[in-house]
Amino acid sequence: MKIMNGIISAMLTPFHEDLTIDETTTRKQVNRLINEGIHGLFILGTNGEFFSLSDDEKVEFAKIVVDEVKGRIPVCAGTGAIRTQDVIELTRRMEEVGVDSVSVLTPYLMTISQKELYAHYKKVAKSTNMPILIYHMPGRANNNLAPETVTALSKLENIVGIKDSTGDFDQILKYL
Repeated sequence: MKIMNGIISAMLTPFHEDLTIDETTTRKQVNRLINEGIHGLFILGTNGEFFSLSDDEKVEFAKIVVDEVKGRIPVCAGTGAIRTQDVIELTRRMEEVGVDSVSVLTPYLMTISQKELYAHYKKVAKSTNMPILIYHMPGRANNNLAPETVTALSKLENIVGIKDSTGDFDQILKYL
């Protein structure tokens, strides 16, 4: 398992005019970012247009990236979805592709309790041995992870970190 540290670049998903994945540009982008000195890639997050891709397209994109990276840096793929079972299935597929870790966005479009958020992440964590980053973006996902919930989740062995997109420094300090 490669540990992610240093500069982890969120990567856009290049598309052709017909909205299919542009493999050539994807490969060029991977090499450009690596040549610029990044330490890891984060694919299929909000900047990677995950919400506009089917799971099959996400897997196709991840295969291209992992193939082009050739083990030079770790790759983290977003596997967030509304339904826990969908996250589990996509996480398993990403593990087969060979990504090094996954990032799981809180379920979105509905507000759920801290207990339900904990249960969601715990079920995903128990379904895989892959390292998991919690992806916290309450402004888009409509769910805020309380510091107490993050503390409880941090006790799960393969939940290894959090990508917090709130911009709320006070909350980040509470997480720490």
